[in-house]
Amino acid sequence: MKRRELLRLLGGAAAAWPLAAHAQEAGRTYRLGSLHFSPRRAPNHVAVFDELRRQCFVAGQNLWVDERGYGLHVDQLAAHAAELVKASADVIYCGGDANVRAAQQATQTIPIVAASEDMVRSGFVRSLAKPGGNTTGVSILSPELDGKRQEILAEAVPGIRRMAALADSNTNSPDQLKALQEAARARGFELSIYRVASPEEIAGAIEAAQSSGAEALNVLASSLLYGNRQIVLARVAALRLPAIYQFPEVSEEGGLISYGPRLLQVYGETLARQIVALFRGAKPADVPVEQPSKFELVINLKTAKSLGITVPTTMLDRADKVIE
Repeated sequence: MKRRELLRLLGGAAAAWPLAAHAQEAGRTYRLGSLHFSPRRAPNHVAVFDELRRQCFVAGQNLWVDERGYGLHVDQLAAHAAELVKASADVIYCGGDANVRAAQQATQTIPIVAASEDMVRSGFVRSLAKPGGNTTGVSILSPELDGKRQEILAEAVPGIRRMAALADSNTNSPDQLKALQEAARARGFELSIYRVASPEEIAGAIEAAQSSGAEALNVLASSLLYGNRQIVLARVAALRLPAIYQFPEVSEEGGLISYGPRLLQVYGETLARQIVALFRGAKPADVPVEQPSKFELVINLKTAKSLGITVPTTMLDRADKVIE
């Protein structure tokens, strides 16, 4: 697992994009619409705009930024997506399954660049190499990684009998959740699922999981759960509940264990590059959906100590980063 790099079938696919894409047009203002739960100042969005600036798309000069498209609630997505269509956005930039769904329901013509848990399984694109339609972006491999995180958490808490999974009702499919429960039974422990659909439900779901006897919590991949991670971090700390998260950055913010791609690379490198390509004339149907190629295991020993947990040495040896 040390610096694990998986070269996906699309490695080098970006180089095959139609190179008819041209430089930005002098005097034109490019309009970037947004559909995000997280705030505009979130590091992943900052990374996107830093890269756009390096590519000469500068907010306030030749780039219009949809400031109202950040910090949205799930019930605001459809209305805001409709507003972006009326505003003739050149590209709609979004993250999370509910957000992509809202954008696709609003338009079949405006290019959409998105980070989704599984672009193909969710039906957002026909295939990774040939997405078709008006949507491209990054598929984060979340169903597979949620299962891997479950295995890692079980290893970190030896002898576990009951684990809980915090799931986003807008993202995690019944088939995926059933597969996680079957995998748990095969390893000798029970997995209970706690579904949430809004930030207001998160704390209560975690408390219910702990009250039911769960000894650890797998926070499943979700833009809603990531965007409200401070609620999750606060509740699991108060309840002394070991938890694992989707992105390495969360352990750097105080989470016990994380395993997955770095969010800043997904956004600041891949999504930003795709936005630039679409601004410059590429067609979303021809821009391959990409997948992360690097996954990091990060363990926060400060948090482990506060929880009274001794992380196995074998796991520490495999970690990409250990915070002491």
